[in-house]
Order: sequence, then structure tokens, then C-alpha cells
Amino acid sequence: MLMIRLQRIGRTNDPSFRIVVLEKARAAKTGRITEQVGTYNPRTKAFAADIERIKARKAHGAQISPSLMNLLIEKGLMEGKKTNVLPKKTRQVKEEPAAPVAKAAPSAEAPSEAEVAAAAGALHTDAVPAEEKKEEAPVA
Repeated sequence: MLMIRLQRIGRTNDPSFRIVVLEKARAAKTGRITEQVGTYNPRTKAFAADIERIKARKAHGAQISPSLMNLLIEKGLMEGKKTNVLPKKTRQVKEEPAAPVAKAAPSAEAPSEAEVAAAAGALHTDAVPAEEKKEEAPVA
């Protein structure tokens, strides 16, 4: 199967890339490419590609590497959505909605004024007298 990808050339700390068509099983560094269809220099942002040859190869079944596809989309030569080519540092865990909390059975009587005041005063501790604070037990 053919792959259209970037082949790194250039010196240390001065990268530049060829856009090449090669067999997927072969390493890009071996130099045994099928066709060179363009170049890219990330430092100067110089980009030259034969987009007609790339589209023709893709039509015949060649796959475009995700990095090159993102570059072509960025330059406006291809349509599509960019993909994240960098691995994630941590595994993303989808949060599942928590199970609904069981509500206490409603009492037959309406709450007294003291209970309503205690509930309202729970947010403001100054509003509730000290006697009512002691009566409330922590719920386990």
C-alpha cells in the first residue's frame, strides 16, 4: 500500500521535509521512494506541492499521513477536519452521570416554622439560635 508522507531531510536543528510517495512498509529514511511530490520548510514556512499528483495518488488508494493532511488543510489545499497527531499524556475518562440520590420520604405533616427557619438559617449560622444548632445531628 502506498503512503504519502513527510520525509525529513536537512541538518541537525535545521529540519526540512520532502513530500514523498512510498510503500508503507518501507522506512522513509531508506531513500527508496516512489515519487517526490513536494517540499516543506517549517522554519521559513516555504511550501511547494504538486496537489494534482497528490490527489491522483489518493484517488488510486494511497493514504495521506495525518501530519501531512493537517498541513494540507492548513494551507487550504484540502478540505476536512484536522486530527490530533500528538499522543495524549493521560487517558481521557468520560464522566458518567452520577446515580440520582434517593430522596427521603415526605412526612405526612407540613414542616413547622422552626424547621423552616432552621433550614433557611443553615446557610446563615447567625440567624439560627444556638439551641436549634445543637438539635441538628449530622446525617450519616
